[in-house]
Amino acid sequence: MIDVVFGVDVGTSSTKGVVVDTAGRILGEAVRSHVVDRPRPGHVEMDAHVWWDEFVSLAAELLDRDDVTVRAVGVSGMGPCTLLVDDAGEPVRPAVLYGVDTRAEEQIARLNRELGSDTVFRRCGSALSSQAVGPKLAWISEREPGVWARARRLLMPASWLAHRLTGAYVLDLHSASQCTPLFDIHEQRWIPEWAEHIAPGIELPPLRWPGEEAGRVSTPVAGVPAGTPVIVGTIDAWSEAISVGGHGVGDLMLMYGTTMFLVNTVDRLVTSPSMWSTVGALPGTRCLAGGMATSGAVTDWLGHLFGDVDLGVLFAEAAASAPGANGLVMLPYFAGERTPVMDPDARGVIAGLTLGHTRADLMRAALEATAYGVRHNVETMLAAGADIRRIVAVGGGTRGGLWPQIVSDVTGLEQIVARTTIGASYGAAFLAAGLIGRPDIAAWNPAESVVRPDPATAGGVYDRRFTQYRVLYESTTAVTHALAHDQNTGREVDTP
Repeated sequence: MIDVVFGVDVGTSSTKGVVVDTAGRILGEAVRSHVVDRPRPGHVEMDAHVWWDEFVSLAAELLDRDDVTVRAVGVSGMGPCTLLVDDAGEPVRPAVLYGVDTRAEEQIARLNRELGSDTVFRRCGSALSSQAVGPKLAWISEREPGVWARARRLLMPASWLAHRLTGAYVLDLHSASQCTPLFDIHEQRWIPEWAEHIAPGIELPPLRWPGEEAGRVSTPVAGVPAGTPVIVGTIDAWSEAISVGGHGVGDLMLMYGTTMFLVNTVDRLVTSPSMWSTVGALPGTRCLAGGMATSGAVTDWLGHLFGDVDLGVLFAEAAASAPGANGLVMLPYFAGERTPVMDPDARGVIAGLTLGHTRADLMRAALEATAYGVRHNVETMLAAGADIRRIVAVGGGTRGGLWPQIVSDVTGLEQIVARTTIGASYGAAFLAAGLIGRPDIAAWNPAESVVRPDPATAGGVYDRRFTQYRVLYESTTAVTHALAHDQNTGREVDTP
């Protein structure tokens, strides 16, 4: 019999499961694709029962074998999400997702007035934005009083899975640090007076580190025996950083996925009004983080727009398009933008189009737009005092090499790519292995390659395009904000 750990990550577009032995070798992996619900512009939700059903389905597929013994379970998921449940632990409404959901603008403005925006930033380490949980709780309490009357507890994807498996009600410190303004970043605890002001009647969970044990499986689940320990888990980007060893002081993790995420681990509190200061995934660590609202989501959109063309074909075509996309600049703000723009009403723009442009140019422009966004985030982090000594890339977007190469050419930075880049599910498995031993991520997942800027491409056209990218946002804001207003209020848009 082989001792294994089972890691599951709930992402924006899919849930991934992986079975790993205690040396870090992958014995099996599987994916369950899903779509989020967008009931109206700016609202992005998901039924939490889907997360549980996919966990059970993945366990049934991957653990239906006679040669393994599941010793621990790891969980992680997109976040920070806002899932409210009743006394019986049942969701009272679909979960409100992370910063891609921009519904709570009015609540952000009100809470800034009531609590003081400077006070919130000083105490919580981050300004209120679409990423923050607090305003979304306020939105639910104000807009859905009947739902709020039944709500008792706050969960996220990882803690929901841990709760369903063990009955435990617990949240990791990192996820809590993204519940602005409910969490004190300095004292690393809830702020009871602000919690009572924003979310009266909600019992906030006890806090632990992501790799600690949440509890033990209470009832056997599709190959996971009763009594199996389950970790507390955390938000996917931080689990991704763990998966490739990108969680040491000075490391910057770049997560290539449906959205792009950046996590820099620092040895002290570093703050920026346009970034997020958080607790790290491991005890004693802190992070300065950023996230774009779309990245892979735009490439998927283009694939559908062009008639469900295989993305591999589009990437190959984009590789043949010239750097600079033959004179195109795209703003990738198709779902607003998170850091460092912090503008939920930003919108996608494609400038420079002519009748001579091809879908290859558009695809290249989308990849370059993400790279410009990464550069904007990195420059903002460095200006705030970030400590970036090593960059580690992870996620499905690293496959094939084109996207990371464009990012390195645009930023002028090297990126390390580890042997295994499947991401958060592997990181969750690694954390789970810590319950039964002392695993070493460098041995589990060593570095395999380095992406270096191409001297023939880096600088030059990309420096010009990056300047144009920055100017394009500033010069189109009045129009895009007006269009966003029309979209959000239903003018000229057919909304439910």
